[in-house]
Parts: sequence; C-alpha cells; structure tokens
Amino acid sequence: MQSARMNRRPGNSLRPVLLGLICITFAQAALAAAPGVFDVRDYGAVGDGAALDTAAINKAIDACTAAGGGRVVLGPGRYLSGTIHLKSNVTFFLEAGARLIGTPQLDAYQHPAPPAEMPEAKWGKWHRALILANGVKNVSVAGTGVIDGNKVFDATGEERMRGPHTFVFVNCSDVIVRDVAFVDSANYAIFFMVSDRVDIHNVTFIGGWDGVHWRGSPDRPCRDVSIVNCRFYTGDDAIAGRYWHNTLISNCIINSSCNGIRVIGPAQHLIVHDCLFYGPGIHPHRTSDRHNMLAGINLQPGGWDATMGPLDDVLISDVTMHNVATPLHLSVKPGNTAGRIVVDRLTATGVYRAACSAESWAETPIEHVTLRDVTVEYAGGGTLEQAQMTVKSPGVDARRLPAWGFYGRNIKNLHLDNVRLRCQTEDARPVIIAKDVDQLTFRGFDYPVSADPSKDMVFDGVKHIAGREPAR
Repeated sequence: MQSARMNRRPGNSLRPVLLGLICITFAQAALAAAPGVFDVRDYGAVGDGAALDTAAINKAIDACTAAGGGRVVLGPGRYLSGTIHLKSNVTFFLEAGARLIGTPQLDAYQHPAPPAEMPEAKWGKWHRALILANGVKNVSVAGTGVIDGNKVFDATGEERMRGPHTFVFVNCSDVIVRDVAFVDSANYAIFFMVSDRVDIHNVTFIGGWDGVHWRGSPDRPCRDVSIVNCRFYTGDDAIAGRYWHNTLISNCIINSSCNGIRVIGPAQHLIVHDCLFYGPGIHPHRTSDRHNMLAGINLQPGGWDATMGPLDDVLISDVTMHNVATPLHLSVKPGNTAGRIVVDRLTATGVYRAACSAESWAETPIEHVTLRDVTVEYAGGGTLEQAQMTVKSPGVDARRLPAWGFYGRNIKNLHLDNVRLRCQTEDARPVIIAKDVDQLTFRGFDYPVSADPSKDMVFDGVKHIAGREPAR
C-alpha cells in the first residue's frame, strides 16, 4: 500500500510538566518525623498466621496516638487481622518479611460512613476495609512488607463475591502509601473518598479488582493526588474514579484485565506521563475470568451514572501501549463537559478492537482535542459491513466503530499533528470519520491508502478543514 501524508512538521515539544501542582514534599517530612516506635508484638501480636492479631495491632496504634504519633511496626511474620483503625500522625510500617493478612471472618471488618450527600453513602458494608482511616491527618502505610487481602470473598457482596477493600480512607489529608505491595485484594486495593494530598509511591498491586480508586463529590473533589513509580497487575481497572482535581500519574507500569486508567466522572488538571500499558492481564478479571486488556486510557465522565462537571486540562504524554482494545476512548455524556485534552507522544501496537475516539454525546461539544506525535498500529481486518454500522452512544467500554483509525464526534477544535496510523491486516473501513467538527486541522497525517482513496476519510458536518492534501 501507498501512504498518504499531509503537511508533516516536527511535533511541538511537551510543555513542562509542572510537578509543583502536586505537592508531595510533605511525604518525606511525614515519614521522617517518627518520635516513637511501637512494635505490635509488645502489645500481644503473635504473627504466626493463625492467631487473630487485630486487637493487638489496634492497641499499638492507640498507644502511638496517645504518645503524639510515631511508627507502629510489624516485624517479620504473618499477621492475621480484621479491620485496623489508622489514626492521625501514625506511620503503619511493615518491615521486610512482614505480611498483614485479612481474616476470612467477614464479621471482623468495619466500614466508614461516607458523607451523606455522596451516592456512595447508601452502599453500607461495601466500604469495609482491612485498614481503615476516617477523618484523620498525616498518616502513612509504608515499608517493604506485604498487605494481603487474602481473597476474602463475600457471597452476599457486590456481584455475589466482592469482600472488603484493603485500604479505605475517607475525609483524610496528607496520606502516604509507599514501598509496600498489595496482593489478592477482595475488592479495591486502595479506595478513598473526599481526601486531599495523597502520595502513592513505589507501590506494587497484584491481583484483586481496582488498584487505586478514588472519588470526590461535585462540591468536594479529591485534590492533589500523585501516583508515581508504581506497578499495577490488576484484574480490574488499574486506576479509576471521579471528581479529581490536580492528579499526577507518572512512571508507572500498568497491566490489567480491564482498563488501564478509567475516569468515570469529572476530572481537572490531570497529567499522565511516561507510563507503560500492556495486556493481556497477568491476573484474571475476577467476574468474567478473562485476561484481555480493554482501553489503555478510558475517559468517560457520565459513563457509569450521571455526574455533573467538567473534564478539562488533561495531558497524556510519553506513553507506550501494547495489546490494548484501544489506546484512547474519550466520551462525554449529558451533564458533563470536556475542555482541553492533549495526547502528546503516544505509541501503541497490537490494538485489537477499536479506533481512538473522542466523542461528545452531551449538550455541548468537546472544546479542544490534540493528538501530536502519535503512532498507532491496529490489528485491522474490518469489513464493509462494519463501515456502514450505526454509531450509538457508548456503554462503559470502548466498542467497535465504523472507522479503523480515529473517530471524532461533536468537537469544536480537532488537531491531528504528526499522526501515523497503520494496520496489520487490510481494513475496509475508512481510516477516519469526523462528524460535527467545527475546525479540523491536519499537520502531518500518515496512513495506508486504500484501493479507493476517496473513501479513506469521511467528513460529516465538518465546517472547516485545514492542512489536508489529496491522498497520494
């Protein structure tokens, strides 16, 4: 096949990543300020994997709190436990060889009460946790030990199987999680609500459902969250949630049997930088037992339930993906808006299901979408019948589309700058479909020309096109 090229020019350099937006310097200070050390064995913990150590661990935390704060230490051993209540100014530290294990006794777990105005408030026991923090400040979970959810499933839980989350915190601030490993969570590994200044650093997530999931509310987003240098090998979404404000996800390895990053509601000032996404998932999707990875990045405010507010100032840069359903699925539902979304330097191979897409199904169009220095290789093989399919509002996951490379719908400004699209197998669908776009600008667009180049690009309701040349 020939290639069609349009006005190629070098892509602009990535704007400086303003790490100052996410204040993480508190992390080192909080971990260093440990006025006292409290060994859980001094309070009766056995650590043999058989005796229930819940009471002893909570006694050590209470003693640490009474002393004004410090470090509660689990030395090498296997500590079987129900809910541990983390309190202000406490670092919960697992030494190398220490393993905190969730007890199979479901009545040994408690849950917090989310703010009454949040829809999550009615979910009751769904919030149960192995480690729980409620309305506290300056807390840490750290060390090189393991926190084991122990697959404590519940036949009366969600999907008739989900049990306690591993670490839940609500209405907290200055929270640090670093260096530990979360394995076999019976629901989410880390789940938090209406909390600020959260630093998750050098943490490994193995199995379970979501790795990190957090939610704010329309009037109270979660602010200043950083997830840096982490490794995700999850059965469900690696990172997910809604009502985010100032989020940095950087230098992470993301392997999932669901989505890599899924935003299900409003989010502002989100940076995803220097991450690797790849499938299939090493650990199965718990509900369906499949392993295929879905979208690398799925931005779908309103995709699960009605949410109000904007998705805006999103920068995705220096990202590599392999064996994902689609690199990017952006869809906006009624009640939400989308502002500026920029994808800068993305490379994806083995894309097996859907074109990259940016779609507004809301009352207003997406304001601005830029794909710059993007290279995507698709499996291809689409048929003429698929090219004629009717596009409906998406559900919760990326779906097949009548274009194989890019699909855009209801966008004010769409910029495709040095974009290269390829197929492993010849595809009968158009390479791009743009519908109801005010301004479509090409600055370098490279794709395999079909036998009928006039059908490679479909424009419906596109008001202005700049930079397009006839296919060669």
